Amino acid sequence: MREVIMGYQGEMSLKGLNRNQFESALIKILRYRLKTVGRFRIYCAQSTFYMEPEEEGIDMDLAFERVSKVFGLAAVSRSVVCEKDFDTICRTAEEYLGESLRGIRTFKVEARRADKTYPMTSPELMRELGAYLLDKHNYLRVDVHQPQFKVVVEIRDHGAYIHGPKTPGEGGLPVGTSGRALNMLSGGIDSPVAAYRMAKRGLALDHIHFASPPYTSERAKLKVKALAQLASVYTGSCNLFVVPYTRPQEYIRDNAPAVLFTVLMRRSMMRIASAIAKKQGCEALITGESLAQVASQTVKAIQCTDAAQDLPVLRPLVGTDKTEIIETARHINTFETSILPYEDCCTIFTPPHPKIRPELAEILEAEAGMPGLAALEAEAAEQAERIRIRIDDAVDFE
Repeated sequence: MREVIMGYQGEMSLKGLNRNQFESALIKILRYRLKTVGRFRIYCAQSTFYMEPEEEGIDMDLAFERVSKVFGLAAVSRSVVCEKDFDTICRTAEEYLGESLRGIRTFKVEARRADKTYPMTSPELMRELGAYLLDKHNYLRVDVHQPQFKVVVEIRDHGAYIHGPKTPGEGGLPVGTSGRALNMLSGGIDSPVAAYRMAKRGLALDHIHFASPPYTSERAKLKVKALAQLASVYTGSCNLFVVPYTRPQEYIRDNAPAVLFTVLMRRSMMRIASAIAKKQGCEALITGESLAQVASQTVKAIQCTDAAQDLPVLRPLVGTDKTEIIETARHINTFETSILPYEDCCTIFTPPHPKIRPELAEILEAEAGMPGLAALEAEAAEQAERIRIRIDDAVDFE
C-alpha cells in the first residue's frame, strides 16, 4: 500500500487571484516541517495538498503530527492511494481500514467523485463498497447519521484515495503570508496564546521578553524560552529577544508617581519593543492583553500605552475571558509551563492601588520628569540578547 497525507484547504480557497501565493507559501512550510522526518513529494491539486513519502521507513505518525499543526490546513487525513478500479478499491479499503472496523458496531461509507469520468456515481460507490465491507464484517450495521466510523473514498484525477474520518486541522492562513510582528512574551498564560492566534492569521513572529535581574532569575528566562519553543510547533521558528530591563524599571520606580508606575513601565517596554521590531522588519507589536483583566488593561490605560510608539498594536485576546484563554493554552501545550511559579518583571514594583483610568497628559508630565529614561531604554534595546528558537529543538526546561 502507498500511504500519503492529504491536507485540505479552508480559508485559502477564497483567496481568488492571490490563491497561488498562499498555496506556494504553504508548500514551503510543509517541506520545512517534514524535512527532518524524511523526503516527501509535496504538491497541491484540486484544493488539496498531497504529501507523498519518497523513501522507505518514514515515520508517518510523526509526519502526520507535524502537518496537523500547520496553519492553512482545515483538515488532514492519512490515506492510501490505489488504482481507480472498484475491485481494487474494495480490497484496499478492507486491507487499510479493516482493523478499524473491528470492535465497533456502526459505520458508513462516504464517496466523493472529483473525477467525473469514473463510471460509478458517488451513491453507487457508497452502496457497493458498504455492501462489500458488511460482507467482511457481518456484525456491523450502517448508520448514515451518527456512525462510529467513516470509510471515505475520494476518486481524484490521479487515483483513488481511501481513508478514515478527517482530522480537524488548525485552519487559518500560512505563517508569513500576512507579514511579520513582534510578540511581547511574558512568562504567563496569555502571551503564548496571543502568539498562536496571530500566527493563525498568517503573521510570522519574533518574541521579546523583559528580564530584570536580580529581581527575576535565570530560571524565569529559561521558562520563557521554553514557552517560545512550545509555541513554535504552531508559529514556526523564530527569534526571542531578551531585554535587560532592570535599570529602566528601577529608574521609573524611583522617579515617577507610584500610581502611574504600571502604565509608565508598559509605555517604556513598548518603545523598546518598537525599536527592536523595526530593526527586525516587523510591522506590528502583539500583546496578550485582555480588556479590564488587570489595571493596565483598561481602555484608558491601553490608550496611554499605545500612544508611546507608532507601530500597530494587535491584541487578539482583548475580548476573551480567562477560561477561553486557558482552554487554548492547554490546546497548544503551554499552560503547564506558564503556571510554573517564576518571577515576571511586570509584577515587581507593582503598586497596591494603580490608577486604572490614567490621562495621557499626566503620563506625559510624569515622563517629562524622567529625562534619563530614553537613554536607559536605548541601552536596554542595544543590549538585548537574541536567542534562535527552532521548531525541531527540544524543550530544555523542567
